[in-house]
Amino acid sequence: MAMLAANSNLPKRIRGLEEIAPFYDGFILDLWGVVHDGVKPFEHTVETLQELKRAKRIVWLLSNAPRRARIVAEKLSDMGIPEDLYDGVLTSGEATWMALKEKYLEKWGRRCFHLGPREKDASLYEGLIIDIVETPEEADFVLNSGVYDFNDTADKYQPILQACMDRGLPMLCANPDRIVHVEDRLVICPGTFADTYEQMGGTVTYFGKPHRGVYSLCLQNMGVQKVLAVGDGMQTDIAGATGAGLDSVLVTSGIHRDEVADENRLQDLLRRYPYRPAYLMYRFCW
Repeated sequence: MAMLAANSNLPKRIRGLEEIAPFYDGFILDLWGVVHDGVKPFEHTVETLQELKRAKRIVWLLSNAPRRARIVAEKLSDMGIPEDLYDGVLTSGEATWMALKEKYLEKWGRRCFHLGPREKDASLYEGLIIDIVETPEEADFVLNSGVYDFNDTADKYQPILQACMDRGLPMLCANPDRIVHVEDRLVICPGTFADTYEQMGGTVTYFGKPHRGVYSLCLQNMGVQKVLAVGDGMQTDIAGATGAGLDSVLVTSGIHRDEVADENRLQDLLRRYPYRPAYLMYRFCW
């Protein structure tokens, strides 16, 4: 039910979810940039989740975090967002783990070069029969979960990507996001490496938003018909919701915050994509 603002061709602006909650039975919420900033919840997050629960709405959290869902749930609890405020959580890391288990270890082989912080993201292959090797030359495929350090720049990883390309390794991307804000810092994500690898001629298989599979899993578990997706990324959250046939809200204080400083810039942003959200909201709030 895309609605246009009265005096422009922009999506309808809303102050909070209370205005539109009666139209939807369930909500799929992005995490980073909507619910929290990577370190702590945003100001209105807990209150908004409480109101959604009070309104008896089904809430699933859908994140492109390259970690198993339980790891993310534990981090949310540590932040002060308890599990009883939502009905489920799905991550791109969980989808990657499932795909490794069910398909790709048999298809490609079990020798994996992990491009990313191994200790932090080891849950991607916990419990699987897999051999994590030290160099691309030893590997059957590359598992991409992002930077080793938030301060790293993309050029640091070019030799690694070239070595993977020279070997002809297929890549699994455990997080299609390209950049993310960690508090006030901009950090590159696995999607940046995946884009570069494809430009070099490499083959990449993605798990997470905007790809349909994660939305299908959420919707199967939610068991309701009218679902709204809330996110801050046009290329992931809004694209994914559109592909899944869902209305969406773009939170403008998130990843695109520097591109929506005024209405003209916001329109320029929206014109770059063949899809758009139904609503605009400055921050995640009730």
